[in-house]
Amino acid sequence: MKHTRSLISRLLLTASAALLASGGVAHGLAYAKASTIAEHSTLPRFFTAAFKGLWLSDALSSMVLALILGAIALRPAVATRPLIMLIAASPIAGAVAIFWTMGNFYAGHLLLLSGTAALLGAMLNENAG
Repeated sequence: MKHTRSLISRLLLTASAALLASGGVAHGLAYAKASTIAEHSTLPRFFTAAFKGLWLSDALSSMVLALILGAIALRPAVATRPLIMLIAASPIAGAVAIFWTMGNFYAGHLLLLSGTAALLGAMLNENAG
């Protein structure tokens, strides 16, 4: 039973990492188009720069979280259950922000799925910490 819990935890953490990594890469690849749209908008220069910075920040944050969760999936002993739950809160909070500001947008569902998978992976993690 212990081995099964550990395996399922690692698979959930891996799935969460894969979702975050693919979302981060897709977001990063869309930067050029989003940047062009922002440059041609009527936004003041400061807000255009802020939009572009936040766009890249979101992509990089997703990729960093993916690396962290992937490392935990490979070596579960490096993180305690509370730490993984704290990490899982980030994509869940991102999903809430997307639903609140954009409504029913697919990226919110992907972040919610990623965060939930990480949360479940944390609950099955043997390092109660």
